[in-house]
Amino acid sequence: MAGTPLANQPTPQPVDDLTVYRSLFSAYPDALLLVDAAGLIVRANPAAAALLGYSMEELVGTSVDELVPDSIRPRHASYRQAYGHAPRARPMGTQMELVARRRDGSEVMVEIALSPLQDHGLPFVVAAIRGIGGYPRVKQALQRARYSEHLAQLGRLAVDARDPQQLLQQVPAIAAEALEVEMALVFLLESNRLELRVAGGVGLIAGESLGRIVPNRGDTPLGVVLSQGRSVVVEDFRAEQRYAVPPDYLEAGLVSALAVPLLDRGRVIGALKVRSRQSKRFGDDEQRFLESLANLLVTCLQRAQTEEALSHAQRLESVGQLTGGIAHDFNNLLTVIQGNLQVLEELPALAQDGGALQLVSAAMRASKRGAELTGKLLAFSRRQVLQPSAVDVHGLLHPLSDMLRRTLDQRIRISVDVAPDCPLALADAGQLEAALLNIAINARDAMLDGGDLRFSAADAGMLPTGLRDELGEGRFVCIAVTDTGTGMPEAVKERAFEPFFTTKQAGRGTGLGLSAVYGFVKQSQGAVALESTTGLGTTISLYLPVPHDAQMGTQDGDHTGQAVPAGLKVLVVEDDAEVRAVAQHFLAGLGCVFSVCSSAEQALQLLTPQADFDLLLTDIALGAGMRGTELARIAQQRLPQLAILLMSGFSAELLDADRESPADWELLPKPYSRGQLAQAMARVLAA
Repeated sequence: MAGTPLANQPTPQPVDDLTVYRSLFSAYPDALLLVDAAGLIVRANPAAAALLGYSMEELVGTSVDELVPDSIRPRHASYRQAYGHAPRARPMGTQMELVARRRDGSEVMVEIALSPLQDHGLPFVVAAIRGIGGYPRVKQALQRARYSEHLAQLGRLAVDARDPQQLLQQVPAIAAEALEVEMALVFLLESNRLELRVAGGVGLIAGESLGRIVPNRGDTPLGVVLSQGRSVVVEDFRAEQRYAVPPDYLEAGLVSALAVPLLDRGRVIGALKVRSRQSKRFGDDEQRFLESLANLLVTCLQRAQTEEALSHAQRLESVGQLTGGIAHDFNNLLTVIQGNLQVLEELPALAQDGGALQLVSAAMRASKRGAELTGKLLAFSRRQVLQPSAVDVHGLLHPLSDMLRRTLDQRIRISVDVAPDCPLALADAGQLEAALLNIAINARDAMLDGGDLRFSAADAGMLPTGLRDELGEGRFVCIAVTDTGTGMPEAVKERAFEPFFTTKQAGRGTGLGLSAVYGFVKQSQGAVALESTTGLGTTISLYLPVPHDAQMGTQDGDHTGQAVPAGLKVLVVEDDAEVRAVAQHFLAGLGCVFSVCSSAEQALQLLTPQADFDLLLTDIALGAGMRGTELARIAQQRLPQLAILLMSGFSAELLDADRESPADWELLPKPYSRGQLAQAMARVLAA
């Protein structure tokens, strides 16, 4: 063998196995614990001390149960005992998550391999523990789990919170905590969509205080998010070439950013933005998390808005019911006042007293204004019965414009232009006036610095294609209201007639004005058109049908009723004694013969088959007993030729009666004059 390469190599020195094994145990990169049958640690290596946060001396003699989280420690003791009866090599943590409890109480994700030494004659188990929290896939999984927990946190908050402002403030805090960044903000678009409001935020820089209005600039990442409805990531502001970077960002040390849109049914309403002092801080996981957070925020805001709208609707319904009840009593009072004033006005003793007649006339005018006020209250509560008639548009617009000149801002110039050949409109005159007043108030709010408000009316002629399809054939009047205000962007125009939609500040508008206009015009068999340009103004056009006989005049409610035949036999049923007395005065003046009852039950005693009444004049609400509508049905069953005239000061009752009553019954709203009573009697007798 001499001369061979092997012969030239040095002879290996003898190695002490114990020294080698001790060195391996100490230098091994994974944590190693030597554990006895009682579960006590006999030996630990430096990697174990570093992983678990103990010194090696502290680990020796410690039970392995102390290294298990409190929540599973009782079960772990039983698992360890069962393993001691049948020890075997066993990997742990590859199919399930394992955590070890460190000395300071924190937890670390681990994988564990158990190697029993009983086969080697030693009563120990070697536990090899590897911390896996630093693995990329584990980091990602932990990160995603943290994001999911923060989304769940917002979900829990949304269940408890009813105030949108609380959500708007909490979401940035959740975003900043989850993404471990310095700054997060929620921006909401203002109604003009040209500005943004800082609605919530943490870590704000100068110029971004809560409630601050900032311009919506298309050359910024936020502007792109809002205009295009997509997320934008900026990896490093210092090297950014696509967008303008505000100097305040760089001065604050901000380096990267991520912004996502807030989308309400596909419509951008704002943005959620986070910023960091680290470059390239935001990746796909961060973007998905922030988009999910934004979607959840919008859902919460939608719910809050829906609940507020529902609450508002319930309040309106309550107001409507209250208004209707008040109007019932108020109209009874007005019936008594107007009726007695009319009787007083016709007394011979006052005919020669000019001063007294002036006082009576003034009181009569005041009571009529009271009746008009009641009508407007009922219109607000949507409980007004529409009474379409031929309306002189010229005669309506000029008094309305005079009233508006006195009440609106003096800087608003009001003009009226009605074509000489403008036909009459078939509509409820009071509701048409209320609709035009609603439009004028909206126009006023759009002209804070003054402007021009123009009313115009003319024969509509050939309708635009869309309206022609909606209205069909026929002749229509077009009444247009034009202002020179701020105008409406497309997004606002699309929702202008939606109930509860408003661009006004909270408390400044109900969002019911234009929706009520729309409902009234549609109920009148007409249509509404809206034209608006941002910065130039708005025109709202009402298309109302022309009566079939376009030359017919408007009705005068104070004509006396020559059509009521003398000696007409009337049964009057009214529970209010003073209203009953007014009805008696009017019927006596009309030459009628009448019997009077205070309840339906009393009236039924007179409605025998032999009774010769020509007309039943009954209130609908008759106290605690039978209602007037039920009395009328029984009366007509007994006397089929009996004419029925129902009265009420409560419009909801008239609405119900109008839907449920036979076509030959007539309805008379309170308060009424003698002329109006005569006309209603004449109509029902003619039917």
